[in-house]
Amino acid sequence: MTDTALSPFAEALLDAARAAGADAADALVVDGTSMSIGVLNGALEQAERSEGIELGLRVLVGQRQACVSASDTERATIDEMAERAVAMARLPPEDPNAGLAEPDQLSDVRDGAALDMNDPGQDPDPAALERMALEAEAAAMGVAGISQVSNAGAGFSRRRIHLAATNGFAGGYARSDYGVHCVAITGEGTGMERDYFGDGRNHLSDLMSPSEIGRIAAERTVARAGAKKPPTGAFPVIYDERISSTLIGHLLAATNGTSIARGSSWARDLLGEAVLPTHLSLIEEPHRPRTSASRPFDAEGLPTADRAIVRDGVLTGWTLDLSTARQLGLTSTASAARGTGSPPSPSVGNARLTAGDLDRDALIAQMGTGLLITSMIGSSINATTGDYSRGASGFWVENGEIAYPVNECTVAGNLRDMLLSIVPANDARPHLSRVVPSLLVEGMTIAGA
Repeated sequence: MTDTALSPFAEALLDAARAAGADAADALVVDGTSMSIGVLNGALEQAERSEGIELGLRVLVGQRQACVSASDTERATIDEMAERAVAMARLPPEDPNAGLAEPDQLSDVRDGAALDMNDPGQDPDPAALERMALEAEAAAMGVAGISQVSNAGAGFSRRRIHLAATNGFAGGYARSDYGVHCVAITGEGTGMERDYFGDGRNHLSDLMSPSEIGRIAAERTVARAGAKKPPTGAFPVIYDERISSTLIGHLLAATNGTSIARGSSWARDLLGEAVLPTHLSLIEEPHRPRTSASRPFDAEGLPTADRAIVRDGVLTGWTLDLSTARQLGLTSTASAARGTGSPPSPSVGNARLTAGDLDRDALIAQMGTGLLITSMIGSSINATTGDYSRGASGFWVENGEIAYPVNECTVAGNLRDMLLSIVPANDARPHLSRVVPSLLVEGMTIAGA
């Protein structure tokens, strides 16, 4: 089913909403197929396939709104959805910030062709995915020191969406995703260590070879053999590129309009203030081709565009949908996202942090003595104060060189201070949604041995 074939369902939902008494409505229709294959010890272990269609309807009665969803496209179901949604919308108090976009706010772009997110090739068959998973597993097992592969798999999905509203908007696009991953183990008993690697792309031709994915997973794992706790104290820390985007993710969460409107963000008073070093910018890039979080328009039909969230270290604005923008007396940043069963809310898709001049090895040499974090577990983060504490593992660095692998430690600090001190490397992978290089952070507290 193509995304254009979804249009009749969206229009039927809008017609049913009007007939049921809605003053305004929007409809989101999502159709998708996904497959995943897992192998173990050279044999198929798991195979899953799912496909289906979901309908979502949001209705407004005055400034009261309600959302309903279903996975049945029968006309009787659509009519019942509309009737229930309108009945639900009559119950809550009015929300002065609810409402659709005005017609003159809507995007002129109504499809995702320019973003090239949908591979035109045929969907892969399960046997092809199994071969990819087996190749990754075999490559990992071929690396000396690997005792077993706990998880190797390959997957594919294709998703189509269509959004329509009574304000005149109608548009949709499709996206495909291919992925291969591998998790390897070294050692035995209490001395076991594990690590992973994976790659995901919109187009199959861009995907790394499964053998390379398995090899990298195994080499990362072998490097972790003999891990022990690091010393306790105040040291600089490097967030490896594979997890550095989590640190920037905390800044994106803190500047989300929902948190700002509620007054529950540590960044609530920082608009126009420095939140990163002066030479760094954080740019939202919704139109980056072949990237899974790209979007030609947002979930309210507004035109998306590149936006500086932070420019030259200074926070320039919040991430807003129409509702939070109205609540704060501002303008939407066309950042609305939604599922079929919920109203829009603000969210950042693609984002890119300014790269530095050094590669990761040079950044390690600059750090001297400290912790290189390659994996994180758990989280204790106070969204209001920015106090930060997370479990970590990685490598201890002495005299600018990796000395030994470490595990079972905790790193702590305050996000405001941490982000103001970051030094980026130049090793970010450009195809990822969050293009963030390895980051050096000064003066964190490490609790180890």
